[in-house]
Amino acid sequence: MTTMTRMAPHNVVLHGHDLSYVDSGSGPVVLFIHGILGSQRQWAHLVDKMDDDHRVLVPDLFGHGESAKPLGDYSLSAHAAAMRDLLDHLGIERVTLVGHSLGGGIAMQFFYLFPERVDRLVLVASGGLGREVNLVLRSATLPGAAQVLSVLASAPVLSRVEALGRGAAKVGWRPGADIGAIWRGFSSLGDRESRRAFLATTRAVIDIGGQSISAHDHLEGALPIPTLIVWGSKDRMIPASHALSVKRALPDCRVELFEGAGHFPHLNDPDRFARVLREFIAADSTQEKPTATED
Repeated sequence: MTTMTRMAPHNVVLHGHDLSYVDSGSGPVVLFIHGILGSQRQWAHLVDKMDDDHRVLVPDLFGHGESAKPLGDYSLSAHAAAMRDLLDHLGIERVTLVGHSLGGGIAMQFFYLFPERVDRLVLVASGGLGREVNLVLRSATLPGAAQVLSVLASAPVLSRVEALGRGAAKVGWRPGADIGAIWRGFSSLGDRESRRAFLATTRAVIDIGGQSISAHDHLEGALPIPTLIVWGSKDRMIPASHALSVKRALPDCRVELFEGAGHFPHLNDPDRFARVLREFIAADSTQEKPTATED
């Protein structure tokens, strides 16, 4: 079994820009899509737990991680098209999509645009399912956000915050999964290109009032596919009540609520998440797939 931490990512040039991705294992393909300020590393543990009998793809979205951060379109459709282009490059026809936060919105947009290429849909604390979203992300849409962010993400400020964290750790404080993931994402904004890509990505899906893109119209009109919803009960970025809205639109979907977890349930309880995901894929694989003419 291959560990993602030891495995060098691959690179592919899509429309003139480098896209970084991990490709490990063989079998049915599972494509993991991270959220805003995320990267491949947020899914690292899933590579170890899945690639013995699945082919696991874990890209850095454009504007994130080791992928290029070009000027241009950072909409859900543009990200979905980039995922399609990656699959085309690798000769992959169908996948199980696993999307976290923004990645959930991208996964749903991918399904809307390319339904014939999706076997299953797994949405983890997904965007695109309701208006509510944390004020921190809404503030990125305000005028002057770029200037404020350049100060907050500057080396002197980051160094001071890290020093405070080290001091707190000496007296027993341990950051949870949410704080750790958010801090790693925020500390990646030290260069102008990363900040520009972050603001463009955020503003493509959020305005000052909240999330500006809704998937409900698409979900209610789509052919049913097996769908798993995973959410943390204490998610302060996107409320867990949004999971219920998906249940109403897709009554046959499975909902797993991780009690006590925040916006990153796959990091808060990685063993449980891997077990739930594997069980969901295995259970669906043993069921007879309905044809398009069946009720």
